[in-house]
Amino acid sequence: MANKAAIELKGITKTFGSVVANKNVDLTANRGEILSILGENGSGKTTLMNMISGIYFPDEGQIFIDGEEAVIASPKDAFDYKIGMIHQHFKLVDVFTATENIVLGLKEEGKYNLKAAEARVKEICDRYGFEVDPKKKIYTMSVSEKQTVEIIKVLYRGADILILDEPTAVLTPQETQKLFAILRRMRDDGKAIIIITHKLHEVLSLSDRVSVLRKGEYVGTVNTAETNESELTEMMVGKKISLNIHRSEPKEPADRLVVKDISCVNRQGALVLDDVSFTARSGEILGIAGIAGSGQRELLEAIAGLQHLTEGDIYYHDPKTGNVEDLRDKTPLQIRELGVRLSFVPEDRLGMGLVGNMDIVDNMMLRSYRKGKSLFLERKAPRDLADHIINELEVVTPNANTPVRRLSGGNVQKVLVGREIAAAPTVLMAAYPVRGLDINSSYTIYNLLNEQKERGVAVIFVGEDLDVLLELCDRILVIGSGKITGLVDARTATKEEIGLLMTKTEALEENGGEQNG
Repeated sequence: MANKAAIELKGITKTFGSVVANKNVDLTANRGEILSILGENGSGKTTLMNMISGIYFPDEGQIFIDGEEAVIASPKDAFDYKIGMIHQHFKLVDVFTATENIVLGLKEEGKYNLKAAEARVKEICDRYGFEVDPKKKIYTMSVSEKQTVEIIKVLYRGADILILDEPTAVLTPQETQKLFAILRRMRDDGKAIIIITHKLHEVLSLSDRVSVLRKGEYVGTVNTAETNESELTEMMVGKKISLNIHRSEPKEPADRLVVKDISCVNRQGALVLDDVSFTARSGEILGIAGIAGSGQRELLEAIAGLQHLTEGDIYYHDPKTGNVEDLRDKTPLQIRELGVRLSFVPEDRLGMGLVGNMDIVDNMMLRSYRKGKSLFLERKAPRDLADHIINELEVVTPNANTPVRRLSGGNVQKVLVGREIAAAPTVLMAAYPVRGLDINSSYTIYNLLNEQKERGVAVIFVGEDLDVLLELCDRILVIGSGKITGLVDARTATKEEIGLLMTKTEALEENGGEQNG
């Protein structure tokens, strides 16, 4: 069963204007196997999968399903060939139930028979081990439940070739293990499963084979059992790179930021931070872990002066003057001038942080133009900074005068993070700085954060990958539903321990020693 090709790509090429996204790619996914697709940012992984699922149409090449040539010109064609893609961003109607979302868009004679549909959904759940209530509304679901609905939706339509794009990006370790168990059952049932992911440890634990793309071209396929992280990285990047995050001991740590009993509500009046207290110290990296939407963003924005606090105080110990400043009294600009910098990498990198139509030099000037003394803006320093970031972070761009919107997402991100680091902060808050970045770029950012730590900066790092949090940080603060549910030593904690704290609902018991770590 495992050697029967479900889908074969031969000589697939796709261009967008002068940009070659895929060039002459050959790829095979077999029935009864899990195939991982690896590659750096901009290597053409998603474009390739979008051609299989009917979103794009190849300029050249052929696609074969079960040995027969197939023409996939639309997502409907893909479904007719039993191909289903589960995207990173879910496409669900919040006010509908799971079953209503699953049958949405299907043609049926007469009225929908929701009872029969619910019975069929339950049958799929029982067969593969999904845990979802068919009658539950989407807006009351966790991220993993929503993802489950998306997977059942394609199975309900009869898909037996499944493509999953970054399926574990927002899952806890426990949820990831459950998903993997389901995917293995589906594989054993003869389905072909293709996964795009950046997490090498997941590739090695889940897939049967790994195919690698580099700069839009197919590099090769290896059996997972016969490879390792460094070999896969070398195939992706084209050169050997070190995959060790160097973690030094904090030198003379001093309190830099003391957050005391802060609470805040969002525009809808819901409590998003509930009595949060912690201390960030100079010369250390404090990690923040939590399920997406647990209050991480609001916490950093509160420190940066962008969220109004209903209670509590934030004290900044200024290393230059020795003064203790209450940031609650200050504007976002005054907080930045003190050296407290927020580098938030949002889903929408353009529009929040950078201006797409401006070039890299002008985006550097956005942070410094207030300091201009003369009628004309001084361009040399921002140009030098832009060139430095391009060289240091290996930003792929024709030059510093290229509009930012023409860069790939990963390269936009490097410009965003590099600009904040270049401001020589005393507190650097980096939220999701490697979101969507390939492994080579990610390690460049980790090294930059470590350099900041060794210069005595207090680094606060919000990340999605628990393996990285455990390897990079000194302490990890866990947040759940706006409350602190734990504070652990990253050198001794386990992924499972943090995963359990992420799903806890009650706050950390008052314990001064643990609270201050």
